[in-house]
Amino acid sequence: QQWQMNVGVSEDNGLFSCSIWRPQGKSYLFFTQFKAEVKGAKIEYAMAYSQAAVGAQNDIPLKQEEFEITETTVSHREGKFRFELSKLLVVAKTPRDEL
Repeated sequence: QQWQMNVGVSEDNGLFSCSIWRPQGKSYLFFTQFKAEVKGAKIEYAMAYSQAAVGAQNDIPLKQEEFEITETTVSHREGKFRFELSKLLVVAKTPRDEL
């Protein structure tokens, strides 16, 4: 199954983003779990989707109870995740040194 990954950094190098998704929209894989972790930064925003946008269709997010976000991880929630994942997006902020 084909997946894509994209990593980006803001102009000031303060934020970075990582997207992993299935370009065909929906995955036929049965996921029992998932977890993405960042090191050296804190997650500002994260979202998991059961279907990625394709054609005229939009991304379809997982329900909030299906996954959890901490300062450094986004992962499935045991017993709540419905085994469908087609896209994961994480935006994290790097710590700034004060002058």
